[in-house]
Amino acid sequence: MSRAFYELALGELGFELTSSGDDFDEWWDFSISQAREDRPVTRGLHVAFVARSHDAVDTWWNAMTDAGYRDDGAPGGRPQYTPSYYGAFVLDPDGNSVEAMHGGERKVGDDRIDHTWIRVRDLAAAQRFYETVAPFGGFRLGTRAVGRAHFTACDRSFAVVADTPPTEGLHLAFPARNNAAVDEFHRTALAAGYRDNGAPGERPEYHDGYYGAFVLDPDGNNVELVTHNRD
Repeated sequence: MSRAFYELALGELGFELTSSGDDFDEWWDFSISQAREDRPVTRGLHVAFVARSHDAVDTWWNAMTDAGYRDDGAPGGRPQYTPSYYGAFVLDPDGNSVEAMHGGERKVGDDRIDHTWIRVRDLAAAQRFYETVAPFGGFRLGTRAVGRAHFTACDRSFAVVADTPPTEGLHLAFPARNNAAVDEFHRTALAAGYRDNGAPGERPEYHDGYYGAFVLDPDGNNVELVTHNRD
């Protein structure tokens, strides 16, 4: 069910499938995988993908709702975000909120994901965690508003949002400069009291040269720093 949903949702926006297997699909830097006992279903996530125009947002929402997917917000302006913000929302089969948005001039194709919102139990605790790992992942704390904190990198952002139930089963991976940065990310997070979810090391099951480390954020989501060591 999820495969069909995202094939339609991302295909309508012009984002091609880049890798696929028996238990996963990947569209550039967004992927879905089969849940299992040690990797639960992701719930409570909001992810927004970039559309080329207002008309593309409208077409996307019509295609998704015509296919039977649940509406989560009809196409329209959202000036509470920015004056030019235009988006539409549907729910994926697991109840996650998926958006197509257009927000003015930007380079579609290089940035397919505009932003994600992660619901958290304790906003201050979540902000501290992501501020701790931010220097290693190439992002920084940006704007703060009542009930949420935004982190930014280039043309993308994610926000931690005080809301319940919290997002669960999420895996976020950030790029690292080199293996040493991965090592330091893991060491710093554990020294700050955060939980280990996988020590630094090679993961050849993904590809040769894949070097990553994993820690858990305060809500138990899996946060990774990875370098691919590809020539």
